Amino acid sequence: MHLLYGEGNFYAVNPAFFLHLSFKFCSMSASAKSLNFIEHIIEEDLKNGFPEKQLRFRFPPEPNGYLHIGHASSICLNFGLGLQYNAPVNLRFDDTNPIKEEQEYVDAIKEDVKWLGYQWDTECYASDYFQELYDWALLLIREGKAYVDSQTSEEMASQKGTPTEAGVNSPYRNRSVEENLSLFEGMKNGDFEEGTHVLRAKIDMASPNMLMRDPIMYRVLHKAHHRTNTDWCIYPMYDWTHGESDYIEQISHSLCTLEFKPHRPLYDWFLDQVVDPDKVRPKQREFARRNLSHTVVSKRKLLQLVEKGIVNGWDDPRMPTISGLRRRGYTPESIRNFADTIGIAKRENVVDVSLLEFHIRDHLNKIDPRVMAVLNPIKLVITNYPEDGEEWLQAENNPEDESAGTREIPFSRELYIEREDFREEANRKFFRLKLGGEVRLKNAYIIKAESCTKDESGNIVEIQCTYDPKSKSGSGTEESLRKVKGTLHWVSIAHAVAAEVRLYDRLFSDATPDSHKDREFMDFLNPESLEVVTGYVEPSLAEAKPGDRFQFQRLGYFNVDQDSSEDKLVFNRTVTLRDTWAKIDQK
Repeated sequence: MHLLYGEGNFYAVNPAFFLHLSFKFCSMSASAKSLNFIEHIIEEDLKNGFPEKQLRFRFPPEPNGYLHIGHASSICLNFGLGLQYNAPVNLRFDDTNPIKEEQEYVDAIKEDVKWLGYQWDTECYASDYFQELYDWALLLIREGKAYVDSQTSEEMASQKGTPTEAGVNSPYRNRSVEENLSLFEGMKNGDFEEGTHVLRAKIDMASPNMLMRDPIMYRVLHKAHHRTNTDWCIYPMYDWTHGESDYIEQISHSLCTLEFKPHRPLYDWFLDQVVDPDKVRPKQREFARRNLSHTVVSKRKLLQLVEKGIVNGWDDPRMPTISGLRRRGYTPESIRNFADTIGIAKRENVVDVSLLEFHIRDHLNKIDPRVMAVLNPIKLVITNYPEDGEEWLQAENNPEDESAGTREIPFSRELYIEREDFREEANRKFFRLKLGGEVRLKNAYIIKAESCTKDESGNIVEIQCTYDPKSKSGSGTEESLRKVKGTLHWVSIAHAVAAEVRLYDRLFSDATPDSHKDREFMDFLNPESLEVVTGYVEPSLAEAKPGDRFQFQRLGYFNVDQDSSEDKLVFNRTVTLRDTWAKIDQK
């Protein structure tokens, strides 16, 4: 069964209904769609007097990895609200951890957001606010609301308490303001080793919300930052930085994933210490994370796949990263439509990857030119066709788009067809080529299999056929209108262009590979997630460039990979024509 959700509810549906339901969602007009709960919050704020001109949103990734499909949904949410309300949207990098963050990730994130079709109003960095955050921290110390703790992390953890048991105050909690200021300045100046001191907010060690039990605001890190280099030896923690950055940028609605809901009281407490009543006070609200079946979206786990060589980098077409999807041949429209279909929910759940695949098929079906390619070739000889004969046949580029026009494809005596399309003997349900049987070659003639040749091992290496010269497609003759049950794609051997074709499939065989307590997520790697074959394509593809997309008729949707060169064509399979996993997932 497949899992689908909407507005916090789970739906289990069979594959056929799943695609029908997703198609219905796609077909709904914008006016017919109801507001999601985030939009209701914004509308209620506007109704209560919040000025619409002060609406401002932000997308705040940490540059510690490449963005994935879950981030795409957040991007579409925030930038979509910006478009809906004609409000600016900031792109802010929460770059407070120099250990894991790199400029490479910043550049990749900017490229991904642009590729999805969005433009930010202001490019911001949390590191831009390091001085202002430091000054506010000094203010909290002077007001007795923050202190330097000199315990080890283990000692602090032992004093934290439990959800039902109050924590224990640090022995350094009542240090004088003067001592705290002196120590904090020493931390900033690099006078102390890592782990010797931290700055903590003085809130409530008995709070039922354990995040409010004197959280850490700063730690000492002698690491170079990708933007500030070695200017700072202390770095602010996320909870301290997040809300204050929103306030500095005058973000009206700070939209986070559900795991940050317990952080909201701390977000508000920190804001209480600095807000000016005449300025916009940000409001944090949370929505559910989207988990996609048959993959993982944890940056840590994705990094493991990269570092262990399971995949060929962050942009490997099997990865759920936006760069991986882009390289595989996904379009921005398909991802935006996917995000719109799944909507915004209040409860976490799993969305079947079949829905994402449905959207890319739906879009590519409308825009991709049809071409012919053979990926598992067997030679076919038309014995009654002239040995030196050659003709160029007309073929539609895309029957879904009349403006796409036509092209010419070469036909000759010797062709390649798919090995799977021929059997010596077959039952009545096999509608492809068999000895004594007839099929139509796409855009060409009706042929009849007369015999076949085998090698010493008994493998068929050649099929001998005859053709009906009067059955040419589109010729208008009575024979051309004759119906046969099978139609095969083919390429002329004399004109075919060899290509490396990478047949990508789902990276994991299990729908939820990281949900098993007794097994590692890598135990569920799909050994058939990549097969590389040499195929043959029609000559119109000889000049194809990286990023060009095509439907290989009867095989699937493919695009030209960045590894292609003038001497070698490389294609990636984006998706098959049909969901080949539907029956597997039902088991």
